Amino acid sequence: MAVSVPSVDVYVDGAVDYKGEGVIRSKSGSWRSAGFIIGVEVAERIAYYGIQTNLISYLTGPLHQNTATAAENVNLWSGTAALLPLVGAFLADSLLGRYRTIILASFVYILGLGLLTLSAMLPSLINSECQDGNKLKSCSPRLQVTLFFISLYLVAIGQGGHKPCVQAFGADQFDERHPQEYKARSSFFNWWYFTMCAGCMATLWILNYIQDNLSWVLGFGIPCVAMIIALFVFLLGTMTYRFNIQERHKSPFLRIGRVFVAAIRNRQTTQSSTEPGVMLPSQSSDQFNFLNKALLAPEDSKEEESCGCSLSEVEEAKAVLRLVPIWATNLVYAIVFAQVPTFFTKQGSTMERTVFPGFDIPAASLQTLNTLAIVLFSPIYDRLFVPLARSITGKPSGITMLQRIGTGIFISIFTVVFAALAEMKRLKTAQESGVADEPNATVPMSIWWLIPQYFLFGVSEVFTMVGLQEFFYDQVPNELRSMGLALYLCIFGVGSFLSGLLISVIEELTGKDGHDSWFANNLNKAHLDYFYWLLAGLSVIGLALFVCFAKSYVYNHKGNR
Repeated sequence: MAVSVPSVDVYVDGAVDYKGEGVIRSKSGSWRSAGFIIGVEVAERIAYYGIQTNLISYLTGPLHQNTATAAENVNLWSGTAALLPLVGAFLADSLLGRYRTIILASFVYILGLGLLTLSAMLPSLINSECQDGNKLKSCSPRLQVTLFFISLYLVAIGQGGHKPCVQAFGADQFDERHPQEYKARSSFFNWWYFTMCAGCMATLWILNYIQDNLSWVLGFGIPCVAMIIALFVFLLGTMTYRFNIQERHKSPFLRIGRVFVAAIRNRQTTQSSTEPGVMLPSQSSDQFNFLNKALLAPEDSKEEESCGCSLSEVEEAKAVLRLVPIWATNLVYAIVFAQVPTFFTKQGSTMERTVFPGFDIPAASLQTLNTLAIVLFSPIYDRLFVPLARSITGKPSGITMLQRIGTGIFISIFTVVFAALAEMKRLKTAQESGVADEPNATVPMSIWWLIPQYFLFGVSEVFTMVGLQEFFYDQVPNELRSMGLALYLCIFGVGSFLSGLLISVIEELTGKDGHDSWFANNLNKAHLDYFYWLLAGLSVIGLALFVCFAKSYVYNHKGNR
């Protein structure tokens, strides 16, 4: 007698199509849908990096801000853009769903980019006092400056709704209960970052050149077109997508918040039922046992709705709480990350950038070396390193997610060490060549001396950035996966704010009594090398703390990590 094929092999459990009907595995999801979503991400990153990578040049150029102020503004905007995904993820996980949030965010994104392009057109449309002078302080038309920053933060809002939802929606296309698709999901995070960076390479070379040498209007207009294409591609794949069914009606944020409230309310309860030895030890984790008190109903409560939290709700809260030390110990890495589009770029702008007579590469274009390292090393990691490590450790991913993250943090230490050494040589060359007192002079030292710091940081991203993405997607409750990726993104938001704060404090402390600060407008009189050495020391401390917390981390659910 023929055995019927189990329905799980035909239909994907817990998922529906755009019509709300069951989805057939072979006709939906997996790489078929992920291909559309990866294409969306490539176009969106072209739009985002088309603004972010050369923003400091626009602020110090057309808007006439000084170096320290421009760096602080870049860090403030980058930090805001990286924190807003928390709001976008909340909307997606609690109210709108990922699909609708992506569409809504895309329209806001396009509006912001369109207004940004308009703001760059204003000097040619109205008379500007900047056309008659060249003051260091902002002499741009007030309307232009106001419209520029409004549109810039509209871009941040759009990105905040788009970024966490697109990646989570892409990972949702792989069924973690299916062995082949679960393994493919791990590769999805690698190839997601690979293709994203491949698209960014063209952005860094072409858009930065257009912005520096042709037109800021065109340089901002192209990202707007790219975002329109991203929305079109996303809608094109609608009929292939899998949409997860919400298993519970109560908001996951309310469930987790209720656990903490109940644990605090019952904090003085001493009943033995809160002890792990009595309370289902095979199902309850041993960490954060104070949350076990949330399992108890208040002694004075008689209403059914006031009963204690369930064991699964307590474990959800514990899973979220476990992420906090890992999140915090990656902040120093995020501070280093913030230097790539700011001081790394300013460092290169003072150096010899001539490739051949008549062509100087934009300093921001050197960020393509960072991207090139990712593009080159990602396939090596996925196709060579993982199988080799898997044969040794027996783990599907080769090494654990936390081991991957820690390896990247370790590599990033060498990034700032090389940056400090290159800056020391640049300052010495400026002094020896007699251009130290000339802020606009080109230091006779090739920009290619900066290759090691860019390339090494790109390699570190393959480990840490991709590892963090997978970690925060995998280790949160299923209904909070957009929020998990938002938590990953806000590491870099908080890191940007901390970078800005650190710069402000150092600027204040080192610029007293008429002395040149570490970030003087004349970089030949500044001391970026001291700043890089400080970051190296902080990175060593951050890595040590990360290792301590990683050793005690208990992975949440599913398989070997």
